[in-house]
Amino acid sequence: MRFDVLTIFPAMIEGPLSTSIIGRARTAGLVTIATHDVRDYTDDKHRRVDDTPFGGGAGMVMNAQPFFATLREGLGLNEKDHDDAHIVLLTPQGQVFSQAKAAELAGKKRLVLLCGHYEGIDDRVRQTWVDEELSIGDYVLTGGELAALVVIDAVARLLPGVLGHEASSVEESFSDQLLEYPQYTRPAEFEGMTVPDVLLSGHHGRINNWRRQQSLVRTYKNRPDLLQGRCLSFQDGELLRAGLQAGGMDAEQLEREWQALALTAAPAPRTRKRRKEGKGTNE
Repeated sequence: MRFDVLTIFPAMIEGPLSTSIIGRARTAGLVTIATHDVRDYTDDKHRRVDDTPFGGGAGMVMNAQPFFATLREGLGLNEKDHDDAHIVLLTPQGQVFSQAKAAELAGKKRLVLLCGHYEGIDDRVRQTWVDEELSIGDYVLTGGELAALVVIDAVARLLPGVLGHEASSVEESFSDQLLEYPQYTRPAEFEGMTVPDVLLSGHHGRINNWRRQQSLVRTYKNRPDLLQGRCLSFQDGELLRAGLQAGGMDAEQLEREWQALALTAAPAPRTRKRRKEGKGTNE
């Protein structure tokens, strides 16, 4: 997969993405990341890429011309037909980025990320080129570079071979709209704190149930919005109830909170009784 980043600060992109997992993926040829300095394509002799906003107001707005030129000349794209490239504008006005969106974007062949600064980019860039607008949260950054890094990291690690262990990306937080369970490693005892016995038991069924319960409880406590309006399976419902009650929540409080979240669980599965077959008797 290929990522192209349009920015006025290429070093902000190259540094972080040259190390760790993404850096190794680039070296292995699993991911290609190219940065494009839009200043190299401006028609201003002083390499300026911004100007004052029409209509007045504070701050500066990035010019459309350098972005148009970078996309056309630097990336060889056509505004009327760029099916091979999915162009994303990083902006606070965009849809909030999520794990589900990362998985969707991982299916693209090429992502082009536009990083704005100041008061943003002249809207004619969005109107002409942009396929999608994304935000990484309800807060304001100095530019789109940090958002681009987040998107690249989240998407790239879902690509085959990048993590090395495919199960890792499946079991992590948000992969099924739940936060990940607590993790432990050696030693089993550290400064008086011990690893939960179940993780040392070697009983995979019990371990899986414990992990699922911890994921449910952690999500309920830290990100209840992820459970809003959900109908849990019967097993998940039982695990969550037991985990919350073990933590000191009484049944009455539990019911109140579940109602507030519109959270429900499926009923217990019905067990079908097998009818005994026998020979009839004549009277």
